Amino acid sequence: MTSSAHVIKTRLPNPPPPADVLLGTIHAALDALKAKDAVEIDVRGKTSVCDYMVIASGTSTRHVKSIADEVVKNAKQLDCQPLGVEGEREAEWVLVDLGDVVVHVMLPRVREFYALERLWTVGDQPPEEVSATADEDRS
Repeated sequence: MTSSAHVIKTRLPNPPPPADVLLGTIHAALDALKAKDAVEIDVRGKTSVCDYMVIASGTSTRHVKSIADEVVKNAKQLDCQPLGVEGEREAEWVLVDLGDVVVHVMLPRVREFYALERLWTVGDQPPEEVSATADEDRS
């Protein structure tokens, strides 16, 4: 008895798009679905997980899920497959991992509670600016 050999077709993955192109696509998706208060944080040198984090809010769980779905759809159009999407079931906080960029879409109360912007920007302001601002406030 002879059996036909199975041929496995493989292709090398395309290199991921540059971070600035990916960020532009993410912001377009956020704008298209009217995400609120989008913030982009450069975390290079602070973590090896990614280079940028994008944080945005939705007005309801349905809105949060729709925004995250639009981010995934737009990324796939760049031939960038998400490494993971977490939180879609509850949709209070959906994380989309696109490699160099991680996108967090959250309900406002969840965003306020976790305060990721403060967490990832601590120490970004040089001490001289902090002192100068404090001096101005006292005047």
